Amino acid sequence: MTDFSLIETLRWEPDEGFIRLRLHLARLSRSARRIGFPEPLDAAARLEEALAGEKEPRRVRLTFDDKGRIDITTAPFAPLSPDVVWTLRIANTRLDSTDRLLRLKTTRRAIYEAARAEFTQQQADEIILLNERQEVCEGTITSVFLDDGSGTLRTPPISCGLLAGVLRTELICQRRARVCRITLDDLDKGTLYVGNSLRGLIRARLQKD
Repeated sequence: MTDFSLIETLRWEPDEGFIRLRLHLARLSRSARRIGFPEPLDAAARLEEALAGEKEPRRVRLTFDDKGRIDITTAPFAPLSPDVVWTLRIANTRLDSTDRLLRLKTTRRAIYEAARAEFTQQQADEIILLNERQEVCEGTITSVFLDDGSGTLRTPPISCGLLAGVLRTELICQRRARVCRITLDDLDKGTLYVGNSLRGLIRARLQKD
């Protein structure tokens, strides 16, 4: 387990600082323990240092490797329009629900890149991956949420073979989302959303043809 790094992608706002910082740091520490990486003790301090003096919203990417090295890069961040609707398509690429590394956010991105490459940016804003049982798992950069009219969003369980997204964790803790397996047929029975900690929830529609 030395050929990849852990990743956290955060949003930083001038008036609020890092969005969901506690959840990001908790996931980083938990992931490091699971695969035998050192404890990322100075991650918070390094993040604050990297954004010192910044005046505009930033997208922040932190990587952490098996030697305990932290690398941080930042880029300008522009939020999506509140009324935007993303077009989704289903990948032919399949996830293996038994692959425990899928539960961690790492630089091993080959399977997600393969799924993304199946469609052009004009054909789809995001690509949804299924597992070997044809269950809905996640997008290449987002978690999946379904509003079935019950008042609580549904989101697939980690056991399907997917990342424990930070936004997903927050919504579950707030009881705004619940874990429930989602099939392809289910996607036609409610309002679809995708989302991550950087961009929040994004209304979406599935394009099947």
